[in-house]
Formats: sequence, C-alpha cells, structure tokens
Amino acid sequence: MAIKLENVGIAVRDLDATIAFFTDLGLTVVGRDTVSGEWTDTAVGLDCNHANIAMLQTPDGHGRLELFEYIHPEAIETEPTRPNEIGMHRVAFSVDDLDKALEIAAKHGCRPLRGVATYEDLYRLTYVRGPSGIIVMLAEELKGEMTADRPSSG
Repeated sequence: MAIKLENVGIAVRDLDATIAFFTDLGLTVVGRDTVSGEWTDTAVGLDCNHANIAMLQTPDGHGRLELFEYIHPEAIETEPTRPNEIGMHRVAFSVDDLDKALEIAAKHGCRPLRGVATYEDLYRLTYVRGPSGIIVMLAEELKGEMTADRPSSG
C-alpha cells in the first residue's frame, strides 16, 4: 500500500489572521471554501458542522496545511498546547533565513517561546507561538560549518 502525507489540519479562531501569518512566511493559498452537509458530518465526525477552510502549500509543493474556522458547532477554546503534551502539538518549517522568518512572525505578534537554539552544527531553530496558539517550529539549516567528526556540506 502506498501512502503519502496529504496535509496537516488545524482548527483556528481567525482564518484570515492565520492565513496572513503563514502566507507572510511563504506559503501560498491554493484554495478556500465553506463546507457543510452530510459528507462533512460523516468525514469529520461532527453533526451539522459548518466551517470556512483554506488550503495552504509550501513553495516546494510538498507540504500543505488545511486551516478550519468552525462556524458550527462553535469552536472550543482550550489552553495553548505545551511542547511536552501528548498528541499533535506543532508544525515545523525549514526556512532559509531564520532571522527574517522571526521578523515576519513578530509582525503578527508571534515570538519564540524561549529563544533561538543551535542544534549541533546542523540547525538554528526555535518554537514560536503562532495564531490560535499554534506552535510553529522554524529551522534554518546551517551550511559550511565544520566539526571534528563531520565534514562541511557546503
């Protein structure tokens, strides 16, 4: 059986604000719709559900986010997810300029949870709290760095 990741779905409180955040980071809106009816009740498992949705895609065409803003039933506010909670808690993106990505995030009121870290000599990365409390990992691959046991890749 062949399998591939289709998308990651995220319920949000403000669809337009969330779209603005992710499109400023470089994703593209590939579709928007309002969905309801028996097929969505069956697929999603919620009776009488009605939502505004948007599908966003990464520039490489491989990653997609499907954002849902529920009209009915009313969205349920929860405490923001913490990185150590069981279950899905973040979406991760590779960026070519972490500092620029953080400037864009800051324009949306989104800042690192703690700061920017360097993992070995491979990545600079951080978690930011995005719109609707979404944790977004941003990671910049370091190129041209050398360690005693790992040759430069650049």
